[in-house]
Amino acid sequence: MAFSLPSLTYAYDALEPAIDARTMEVHYSKHFAGYASKLTAALEGTEWADRSVEEILAKLDQLPEGKQTAVRNNGGGYFNHDLFFTTLKAPSENNAPSGELAEAIERDFGGFADFKKSFSDAAASRFGSGWAWLCVQPGGKLHVTSTANQDTTFMPPAFGGHGEGHHPVLGLDVWEHAYYLHYQNRRPDYIEAFFSVIDWDKVGEKHAAAKG
Repeated sequence: MAFSLPSLTYAYDALEPAIDARTMEVHYSKHFAGYASKLTAALEGTEWADRSVEEILAKLDQLPEGKQTAVRNNGGGYFNHDLFFTTLKAPSENNAPSGELAEAIERDFGGFADFKKSFSDAAASRFGSGWAWLCVQPGGKLHVTSTANQDTTFMPPAFGGHGEGHHPVLGLDVWEHAYYLHYQNRRPDYIEAFFSVIDWDKVGEKHAAAKG
């Protein structure tokens, strides 16, 4: 199975001014596409080639040692970017979750403002490259965390994750390629702008699926 590049459901300029068209084009067509092709190449001819990226990353420690680094980097990049691009939409004012997700955020963080601060702090304090996450942990409780590079939350702990059962439902890419063309070193401004383009309906769907 080749890991294909999923189609975007919006134009490159649809997220402006929060995320500019040129950044979106480079991020999607160069970085995301590169992870897809390199993951396909890394697994070609192996018993893992026909498995889902989620299963592969959750069982990363069971792959041949010679494949683990390439799959960690490119499989993580593939999954993380797929989640990122599918939970974005055109910007809107007062953008916030609703329904069961809003209730869960109120329960687990004390309110949306407290969640936003926790998530923003995780994104701003991630040194170098990585991701900030809103994650459903085993038992259904929400928590905020971050990972380095292209690691994701359900990778084994030895590979930078928290282990199986930790399902990310929202992720913010804080690699410089995600924002530097427009924001340069102003990562906090990028983080703030991100909240205007979150597709909370999509995040809510992922939350419902993750909690079962």
